[in-house]
Order: sequence, then C-alpha cells, then structure tokens
Amino acid sequence: MVFWEGYLSDESMGTLAPIVVYWLYAGMYQLLPPLDRFRLHTRKEEEQKNLVKLSAVVKGVLLQQLVQATVAQALFKITSKSSSTGVVVQPSIPIQLLQIIVAMLVMDTWQYFVHRYMHQNTFLYRHIHSQHHKLVVPYAIGALYNHPLEGLLLDTFGGAISFLISGMTARTAVIFFCFAVMKTVDDHCGLWLPGNIFHIFFQNHTAYHDIHHQLQGTKFNYSQPFFSIWDKLLGTYMPYNLVKREAGGFEARPIKD
Repeated sequence: MVFWEGYLSDESMGTLAPIVVYWLYAGMYQLLPPLDRFRLHTRKEEEQKNLVKLSAVVKGVLLQQLVQATVAQALFKITSKSSSTGVVVQPSIPIQLLQIIVAMLVMDTWQYFVHRYMHQNTFLYRHIHSQHHKLVVPYAIGALYNHPLEGLLLDTFGGAISFLISGMTARTAVIFFCFAVMKTVDDHCGLWLPGNIFHIFFQNHTAYHDIHHQLQGTKFNYSQPFFSIWDKLLGTYMPYNLVKREAGGFEARPIKD
C-alpha cells in the first residue's frame, strides 16, 4: 500500500514524482540564505565564472524533464506486467532493495563510460557536454542542465537501462528515481552542510563532483551519481582535501602528485 494508490497509477507516479522531487529539493537549496560558511565557492566566483543565466538553466532542465517524462511513460507502458486481475504483484522488500542496488550499479556504469567518452571525444565535448560545464560553480537547480542530446543519452537512457536490467516494477522505480534525483541535485548543490546524509554514506558527493567541475579536474572524477568505483578502478580518481577558506566556507583542493 502506497499513499498515491487510488489517486495515481505507479506508472504516472514514476513519471511525475522525480520531476516534482527535483524542483522541491533543488528549490529548497535555492531558497536557503547564502550560508557562506558552508559554500565550496564564494558567491563572487559563482557570478564571475558561470557562463549561463539561471533563466536559461531552468529552461534547459524543463526541456530535459519533458523528454524524460515522455520516455518514462513509453517505457512503463511497454514493460507493465499485470496479473489476470489487473494488479501488479510487488516483490518482497528485500528483493526490491536488491533491485535498487543493481539499478544503482548499472546507472553508475552507464553514466561513467558515456560521461568519460564525452570528455575524451573533442567534438562531443565542444558541441554537447560543454553546456553542462558552463556552470563552473555548480548549484542545485543546474544539476540536470545539459545539452538535450546529452540528457537523452546520459540520464534518460541510463535510467531506462537501469530500470530494465534490475527488473524492478514501476512502484519500486518511483523510489529509485526519486532517490537518484535527490542524489544528483545534492552533488551539485555547492554546499558542505554538516550532517548531510549523502556526505555520510557516499564518497561520491558534493566535494567529489566539484573537483570534476574545476579546470584541473575535468578529466577526473567522472563517476556519478552514486559510487566512485569506476574512477578508482580505471585511474580517473583525483584525490583532494577539503580545506577551510580563510574568508569562510570550504574548498575542495586537488592533491597534486
């Protein structure tokens, strides 16, 4: 039994909930006071280094979410498995947890190799992936600010493949995709807040991804959104120290050999 039962189908919830969660979670970060003592970059850096306006970022994210919603609806329709009574049989909680873990690993694998290739291929980086890196100083609402083709290949296809390989139902997908969205937003929030649960349980977090957005880190720390496994296995992990700035806040500072 879930709270949306009787109001929305699992398929509709799996399509709409990640979008709503994105704007609620990213919007929460956007509405916070400056919190300079927790920022990984100063507000001045954000204003000077970022090459795109917030309005353009919002439009770009909405376009990607429109594509994702369209693909999600088609995917759920194709894979829907109802019993003779029209009810989808849900697996046990342990099986659902296992499916979510499998989906996390699949998504990480897909995104690592696609993301890395977009950096290694000069044409793809210049014409597609560089759009995301116009946000040199990441912030929460810009987490899904990508070129439409990148949004399709990296995020939308990555989510679809994770869903299919894990074998999860649409109901389990609601949980998985909402969790993935929150993790992605948090990785781009630009804040090192005390007690952040994602910082506690994941090595791949806000500071880790901030290194990738820095000039010296663009060919490192490709892994997203959950683990750092592929970076460490394939030699693209850039270690760093999180140090306090004298003027306040923190800095993710790469460790040079």
